[in-house]
Amino acid sequence: MKKIFLLLIGSTLAFASQANTQNGGFISPQHNTQVSTQQGGFKGPSISETTVNKAKELSDDTWVILTGKITKKIGDELYVFEDNTGGINVDIDHKRWQGQTVTPENTVRLEGKVDKEWTSTEIDVKKITIIK
Repeated sequence: MKKIFLLLIGSTLAFASQANTQNGGFISPQHNTQVSTQQGGFKGPSISETTVNKAKELSDDTWVILTGKITKKIGDELYVFEDNTGGINVDIDHKRWQGQTVTPENTVRLEGKVDKEWTSTEIDVKKITIIK
């Protein structure tokens, strides 16, 4: 019984160490390091930054990245976001602020999804980054 137990522990440790040596995930085309044959995941272009005017034309649930300013609060979690092409309403849940304080003078990068309704389009923000 002890031999079986030791054999089981030994094979588990060997499997765990082998699993740790295999890498996976996203590799950017601009990444200059050699890709090993054991890596997996997506390899290709990522989402690029867009403008407010272009975001208004995109399909519902399209992921967008916008850079500009939050200019005013118009509801509990609803704000106006503006860049040099125009303005759009953005829905920012309280948890998305993550302790950051943003004023209309701050430039921010918003990442989120286009939310199209019958008569309006807004951005459901998932991440806010203050640009320094």
